[in-house]
Amino acid sequence: MINIDELKKKIIYRSIYRGTKEMDKLLGAFVKTYINELSADDLLKLEKLLDIDDSNLYNFLIGLETDVVIEKNKVTDLFKSFKYIDK
Repeated sequence: MINIDELKKKIIYRSIYRGTKEMDKLLGAFVKTYINELSADDLLKLEKLLDIDDSNLYNFLIGLETDVVIEKNKVTDLFKSFKYIDK
């Protein structure tokens, strides 16, 4: 059985400490927006999405070809439609 609170903490940390400042901001904002709306299964899918490197995630987001197969699911659909606004 997964500890949802621990999983959320791990996801939040991994979303804001990526390596590139741009993806830190983008993924941090995305996770902050949706983390409390996702089911346990969706959180696991989000964790899997965060395993993908920044360049492939960015290419996926803007519709370019990626070096990895990114599963189509609720989380990836939310990510593709997410509009980041720098505050």
